Amino acid sequence: MKEDLKALRARIDGIDDAILKLVSERAGIAQQVGRAKNGEKIYRPEREAQIVRRLRESNPGPLSGEVVERLIREIISSCRALEQITRIAYLGPAGTFSQQAVHKHFGHEAEAIAEIDIDTCFHTVETGRADFAVVPVENSTEGSVGRTLDLIVSSSLKICSEVMLPIRQTLMRKQGGLDGIFRVYGHAQSLAQCQQWLNRHLPNAERVSVVSNSEGARLAAEERNAATLGSEAAAELYGLVVVEARVEDEVSNTTRFLVLGQADAAPSGCDKTSLVMGAKNQPGSVVKLLQPFADAGISMSKFESRPARSSNWEYLFFVVCNAHRQDAKMVAALAEVEARAAFLKVLGSYPAASA
Repeated sequence: MKEDLKALRARIDGIDDAILKLVSERAGIAQQVGRAKNGEKIYRPEREAQIVRRLRESNPGPLSGEVVERLIREIISSCRALEQITRIAYLGPAGTFSQQAVHKHFGHEAEAIAEIDIDTCFHTVETGRADFAVVPVENSTEGSVGRTLDLIVSSSLKICSEVMLPIRQTLMRKQGGLDGIFRVYGHAQSLAQCQQWLNRHLPNAERVSVVSNSEGARLAAEERNAATLGSEAAAELYGLVVVEARVEDEVSNTTRFLVLGQADAAPSGCDKTSLVMGAKNQPGSVVKLLQPFADAGISMSKFESRPARSSNWEYLFFVVCNAHRQDAKMVAALAEVEARAAFLKVLGSYPAASA
């Protein structure tokens, strides 16, 4: 038995050596690619999406597709950093789910820049102090993030990628156990996403909304009888004990984040296009706006109306189409929509994220 174990470990050592050699070779080739680009942008979302998609589809197991994606994105992140450090603005502070989204998509070699609000994330990229911004746009249980939608209408930034982040809410405090918890901090959306669990297990605890779960963690670290909701990363950052994991009411709870930059992405083979449009004030105008997509056989994964900030009782319609803006059928549909719309803005085309 010991000899069998020794032989297996020897095989693992050999494989590890081969992995290191291949990763180093990949990094060297990535440097050559960077030099061949001759000043072109380092981050190519369509190319990275193609790599991730191909490896997930060809994955033989036993590792999950999610694990394979995490590994390859960290390798890509490290290779990219050899050429240039990518700066990413996100809704801070550290320890938030937004920071997790940055790390999931760009890896840990990117420089994550915590900002105080979504407005500042936009401004940081618009002024060139960051290369990209990662901002939340909708949650599967709590709906859209209105501020992101409002800002993207007027901003020059384009959507160049998206990130789907499963939200795993954790209850944490200075010591273990539920006894003695009189107050629970959390971002308003986190409190809403965990209200059934809180009703069952902490019905008498005061629920206090804070600007971020990281702020809740900071406060809980100072109060013996308080707990907070948030990520396990926040617990580690603020020295808290995880009292209960997975306290979200919906196990499929997911937040969709947008990656915003100065330009959108080239076609990757599996893409989305986001746009916003306004209808003319006449009967059937909204139906007429959507008809070109139906005629072209383009499916929509999202259609949402939102009040236009420029005028009372007028609405903008946010649409996500399952096609790239350069696809022939999409080009024709957009031309027809533009002729019918009072307002049309293509917000960007980008690779569809893995579920």
